[in-house]
Amino acid sequence: MVTVLFFARIREQLGVDRLSMALPYQPISLSQFKQHLVDSHNPDWSNILMADNVIKAVNQDVVDDNHSLTEGDEIAFFPPVTGG
Repeated sequence: MVTVLFFARIREQLGVDRLSMALPYQPISLSQFKQHLVDSHNPDWSNILMADNVIKAVNQDVVDDNHSLTEGDEIAFFPPVTGG
């Protein structure tokens, strides 16, 4: 099982803050897992999770889409950081 966390605007757009789910297969990259999330849920998730500016973290380290996932990982999606 992995834990998937959604924060801020992404959480509001998806209507969920946390999921626990099994990896569909291994090895699996973050990019492949994002596609699995979209395929397992509403197609609108694609526009939100596949956006280039979404920040992804695994076990609290920012990673890119090529990062390989393993059982027990905590995966988090954040909107881009803005400041003023």
